[in-house]
Amino acid sequence: MQLALDAGNSTITAGCIEDGSVAARAVFATARRTPDEYAALIAQALHMRGVEASAFTGAAIASVVPTLTGILREAVKLLTGLDALVVGAGVKTGLNIGIDDPSTLGADLVAVAVGALEGREPPLIIADLGTATTVYVIGPGSRLLGGAIMPGAAVSLEALAGTASLLPSIPLEAPRRSIGTNTNDCMKSGAVFGTASAIDGMIDRFEHELGGPARYVATGTLARRIIPYCRREMEIDDLLSLKGLALIWERNQRAKRK
Repeated sequence: MQLALDAGNSTITAGCIEDGSVAARAVFATARRTPDEYAALIAQALHMRGVEASAFTGAAIASVVPTLTGILREAVKLLTGLDALVVGAGVKTGLNIGIDDPSTLGADLVAVAVGALEGREPPLIIADLGTATTVYVIGPGSRLLGGAIMPGAAVSLEALAGTASLLPSIPLEAPRRSIGTNTNDCMKSGAVFGTASAIDGMIDRFEHELGGPARYVATGTLARRIIPYCRREMEIDDLLSLKGLALIWERNQRAKRK
């Protein structure tokens, strides 16, 4: 069994992967904690789900928070006694990265892309909805071609409430109609339907540049709140990053044995 940690700006997801399937998952708020605190937190959450630290034979981390990466690696060592594989330069992923500077690609997007390619043929358009909304393209040969980054729906709402004195703080949820008749519903419409429309619009542009249709898959903490309102039928898989991390760990283990 592998322990996978996907550390984002808002949340950290811990997953237990066995035989390619996620056996258990826990989500924590990203916060300033010590390695001991993270180790205890992860251990307690997994114990409640029937998983003990002694069951792990490997661990992998994808982190977009540089100050957190070393802390999580140390927490994994405390928890399992294992040296976690950290996704980054020199790690074998099986992904052909075709952007201008591969070193700028977030480890979380790499893990999601690897997970998305398992059982799905490119061209593939992936929407990852979290702190940011990232829509990107995997082309032939498992080549990550690039994409677009937008503010996440929740971030947009927070920014409006924080910078416009007459706009309130409201929850991220869809209103009954896209044509809002009060301030709250107008903001909800913009955040939910606006984000869904932006994703549809980026897919239109991507497919035009690709010269044909693609397959679509969505993931991320906000995917289930936004994607149902997209015009296109998009598969939602909350576990892509965790599955991808397990695959990356396995590929690097095989490379070591050769």
